[in-house]
Formats: sequence, structure tokens, C-alpha cells
Amino acid sequence: MPATLRFGVLSTAAIGLKKVIPALQASDRCEVVAIASRDAARAQAAAERLHVPHAFGSYEELLAADVVDAVYVPLPNHLHVEWSIRALEAGKHVLCEKPIGLDAAEAQRFADAAEAHAPLKAMEAFMYRFHPQWRTAQRWVQEGDIGELRSVHAHFAYRNLDPGDVRNQADIGGGGLLDIGCYDVSLSRFLFGREPERVVATLERDPTFGTDRLVHALLDFGGGASATMACATQLEPFQRVQAFGAGGTIEIETPFNAPPRGAVRVRRMRDADVLERSFRDVDQYTLMGDAFAQAVLTDTPVPTPPSDAVHNMRVLDAIRESAERGAWVDLRG
Repeated sequence: MPATLRFGVLSTAAIGLKKVIPALQASDRCEVVAIASRDAARAQAAAERLHVPHAFGSYEELLAADVVDAVYVPLPNHLHVEWSIRALEAGKHVLCEKPIGLDAAEAQRFADAAEAHAPLKAMEAFMYRFHPQWRTAQRWVQEGDIGELRSVHAHFAYRNLDPGDVRNQADIGGGGLLDIGCYDVSLSRFLFGREPERVVATLERDPTFGTDRLVHALLDFGGGASATMACATQLEPFQRVQAFGAGGTIEIETPFNAPPRGAVRVRRMRDADVLERSFRDVDQYTLMGDAFAQAVLTDTPVPTPPSDAVHNMRVLDAIRESAERGAWVDLRG
């Protein structure tokens, strides 16, 4: 069995250059051996800056390279499924940025391709789930430390008015719901450990970009349990998650963009009793790379299977449908 998983990166997207490549390079189980761009000079410059040994002037060249075992896909949203499937067809394992596609139908194509190309591994890159603050929060919920979980609230917002940014281009999957609302949906499913039964939502679009810039949604998990979420692309930057049980509350201060340096905190509050857990110098992208590589190297299931991506996208689709119809959308059946 090889000691490390050799990654190739499709594109010079900022998230890859600034966050994921350095994080994978810090892993004992991962190597970043190649980077590709449609601009050969750009790929070469990025490879030199990040000490990546191979640079390619096309994605096809990288997929054909024998030195690459797995591909990380940080392309714009509308290209995620296409290039993930092409990577699987080329015999590469796939770690694809969230969201896995533009809708549930695309996510299902990804899942079907992953199944057809087993034992290759494929996973959506929801890095937050690997951070110990989230593992701690999940354990507190599962062990009943706050009683029965009844309500989750997630807020994730930033301000971005750049018309050239892919997040503000509606025709390629821009907008708040796919960019950051996917986290709000994912985490509620993660904490409840089941799927919502129905959703209702409101959505406001930017009059120039046509993208959703403010989304509010209520997810009904049955039995009176629910999750509320808000995501925005033109508000003051802020993120917070709170989970409320019959006997206590959990609060995560920096739930999504937990910095790789410094401390992050998660709190459990029960009446006057406050228990705080602090985690210092943890890179959630490194932990994600470790977990994915472990699944590949030991031929075991990935931590979050492609079916999870399909379920998440079904909820996102329902949120959009509800906002358009002005009514609840049922997810059962």
C-alpha cells in the first residue's frame, strides 16, 4: 500500500491556492504533485510558488498523468460534476468542492458515476465536518448532553459586490444559497442525523447580478424539531451556529471558516453551567485530506458518501422552489 495519496488540482482557484493546497501539503497522507490551468503560464507560476512539481496547461493533461492518483476540483460550481466525472473516467479518485453541482439531478449524476467507477473514491469537500469543534458538538448532541435536540439556527454572511467574482455570476452557479447556504443545510442535517421533512423559504435577488443575495429558510425535521438558516452575500460578514436542546444549548463561534492558526471555541450551556472547549491551530482542510486519503489508501468508505451530497442538494432545490412558490415544499417520499 502506498504511503501517501498524490493529488492533482484542477484550476488555480483561490481556495485551492490559499487554503487547500497548503493544507494538503501539511498532511502526512497527502502530496500535491500537479496543478492544471487552461493558461499554462498561470499553472506554472502557481506550481513554482507552492512548490508543486508538475504544471499542466489543460485539465485533460493532468487527468492523463500517471503521477496523479486523486483530483481535487475547485472549479466554478457549474463545472464540478462534469470534471469530477471525467476524473473518475480517467481512473482518478475525486475530492470535489461544495456544492457538488447546481441541483439534485447533477448531484445524482455524480453519485451514479462514483458507484459505476467503484472502487474509486469520490467525496464532496465539506471541510467543516472534520474540525474537532464540530465533532464535539455532534457528540454532545448524540450523548444527550443538551437533552433532545429541538432547534438549530445558522447564520452565514459576507459582503461581495464584485461583478467579476464567480459568486456573483448567476449563469455559472453563483449566489448565496449554493455558496454558503449549503453549509447551513448540511450542518442541520449533520446535527439532527436525519433529513428534513419539508421546507419553506424566502429569497431576495440582486437586481443587477440576478443572484440570490439573501435567503431565509425554515427546515422542519418532524416532531416539532426545526432548523432556521440565513445566508447573505451583501451583509456584514458574520457566522454563528446555535443548537438548542430541551436541557441546554451549544454555540459555535466560527463554525465554517475556522482559521488554521489560533483558537476556536465551542460552548455547551446548561443553566448557569458553561463548558467551553477550545481548539488551537487546527486546519480543517488538512483533516479532510487526511480522512479522504485514509479511505483511498485503505480502501474503506469515505466519511461522507456521494449520497449525502444528493440529499443536501435536494434540500437546496426545495428552498429555491419554496421561495418561488411562496409555500411549503414537502421532501418526504
